[in-house]
Amino acid sequence: MMTEIARCSWPGNDELMIAYHDTEWGVPVHDDRKLFEFMVLDAFQAGLSWRTILHKRQNFRRAFADFNIREVARFDEKRYNQLLTDAGIIRNRAKIRATIDNAARFLEIQKEFGSFDRYIWRFTAGQTIVNRWKTLAEIPTRSPEAEAMSADLIQRGFRFVGPTICYAFMQAAGMVNDHLTSCFRWRELQEKLS
Repeated sequence: MMTEIARCSWPGNDELMIAYHDTEWGVPVHDDRKLFEFMVLDAFQAGLSWRTILHKRQNFRRAFADFNIREVARFDEKRYNQLLTDAGIIRNRAKIRATIDNAARFLEIQKEFGSFDRYIWRFTAGQTIVNRWKTLAEIPTRSPEAEAMSADLIQRGFRFVGPTICYAFMQAAGMVNDHLTSCFRWRELQEKLS
């Protein structure tokens, strides 16, 4: 008889969501390309469910050059117009334009700080913020760190980087551990951090 694994309830019975929860969500990310991917996906999630985005993730990878930041920053009007006709992604004009523009801003941060990783992790002093939520209702949609990150990114010319999007990014990139304390991943991630 198999024992049920205790995990956060938000993945439901969706296999892709479960795999993402069990292997990616909350794991500290320090690779600039992966950080860019989460920034793009979280921006596209605005107003939509994460499930919708996750099920289109491979299409986003294809459409945005496997999240090659330099390549996306060079997308021209022709490429932009092609993306508007790509049924595999979310065809939102403002989000597509912002992704291209944000890639250029991303490169500016890399030049200034040596890496985007070095820049973005300053908002949590280089450490994962460990929360101890017991219920999904306790998990916030923003934090002071996300608000500071949002304000700084906006000042640098980024778009679709409000505090709620920044907090979702922090969760995805492991800058916060928002797994419930009853979830097996909360303890696993704690052990990796110590």
